[in-house]
Amino acid sequence: MSSSSSFMTVQEMSAQLDAGSLSSAALVEHFLQRIAAHDSRFQAFIDTYADEARQAAQSADLARGAGYRLGPLHGVPIAIKDLIEIEGRITMGGCAANRERRSAVTATIVHRLRQQGMIILGKTHTVEFATGGWGTNTRLGTPLNPWDLQVPRTPGGSSSGSGVAVAAGLAPWAIGTDTGGSVRLPASWCNLTGLKVCTGRISTHGVLPLSTTLDTPGPMARTVGDARLLYHALREPGTHPVAPAQATGPGRPRTDLAGLRLARLPQNERAVATPEVLAAYDASLEVLRAAGADIVDITLPYGFAEVAELNSLIMNAEGYSFYAQLLDDPSQPLDEDVRPRLLKGRDVRAADYLNALRRRRAMQQELHAVFDQVDALLTPTTATAPLEVDQTTAPAYYTRYANFFNLAALALPNGATQGGLPISLQIIGCPYSEDHVLDIGQVYQSRTQWHTRTPTGI
Repeated sequence: MSSSSSFMTVQEMSAQLDAGSLSSAALVEHFLQRIAAHDSRFQAFIDTYADEARQAAQSADLARGAGYRLGPLHGVPIAIKDLIEIEGRITMGGCAANRERRSAVTATIVHRLRQQGMIILGKTHTVEFATGGWGTNTRLGTPLNPWDLQVPRTPGGSSSGSGVAVAAGLAPWAIGTDTGGSVRLPASWCNLTGLKVCTGRISTHGVLPLSTTLDTPGPMARTVGDARLLYHALREPGTHPVAPAQATGPGRPRTDLAGLRLARLPQNERAVATPEVLAAYDASLEVLRAAGADIVDITLPYGFAEVAELNSLIMNAEGYSFYAQLLDDPSQPLDEDVRPRLLKGRDVRAADYLNALRRRRAMQQELHAVFDQVDALLTPTTATAPLEVDQTTAPAYYTRYANFFNLAALALPNGATQGGLPISLQIIGCPYSEDHVLDIGQVYQSRTQWHTRTPTGI
């Protein structure tokens, strides 16, 4: 297989496996060799399961050859975030103090992958306890964003390793988790497509928690088509209604957006974004308008900054409750940037936490009225292209909205800076409208080529 094969879509891989022009053994070997050759530089993986992956690939080829194909993803490799438990394997959650922590359970996500014949290449780096949007880890290593091989730039977090693994061609796709933007931020800065699902859509059983109120696992892939494939592979059946009625599902993709009303970002929320991000965003609105959508103005009942603050209060309070024993012990080797974030949760009064949850429920009802008027809200995913890190701020300005209100949200490439760094569009839909935002994103990608860009020099 050539180096260009590293950037095939999973849909293309699946078709070649079905046609017999590609074997799972060759596919898995290709990615294992890529990891061996390049991951010392990119630091996407904390561990690889090479022997098991090779054995699973051989078994997949034998099963396919004997007519026991489990489905279109049988024999396809994948990477998973170091929050996802596999019994007997080390799961650190990005924390150096957990170097010897072996999982006693296997996550439901892993069972679903295995049931469909997917092959886990290994586990990817995360920000410690999944608490941070830049993607850094001072104790275990920060993955290198492959879009700039000279200047270390933010890979996005907390699913930094998953984002870099896919962007650098070390895995065809990966699973991340999203509590305040942790799937969408690395998708934005690594030129990927990332889906934030709603609570209950994908099981969190066996996933190390940050906030049980807000945590959602999700797919990170090159294209909307691949993200949809993985979403449906992981989705829990019958947990919530499919909404809204316009969603077509995986079998009947839209070809245009006729009849849809898409809301542009309110003028007062544009100030935080850079000129290049805004130019790419405005150009995206025109692409969607040309596809038949009506681009409209709306008034949001709550601003992004206010919502981000409430999201952080809930996240920090719940996160501290899970990791207090480590956080309160100054001898533990914790990330110097993460510890003070979660220690804020120690000072949250029970009354303030419970009031925040009650206020969230009331605010969700108010926001529902907005989605009675429009089919989706369009924003930049991040206010900037990848940066050199500044830990005094947070990059999740536009993403926490979807977590707080339990909305479906899709991040996808929509431009590049003058220097070639990725820029991203976010499509936010009402609760449990994952297929709907995927539909909009698929129409956008059918009319643009930003998602086909790959880093050079690797």
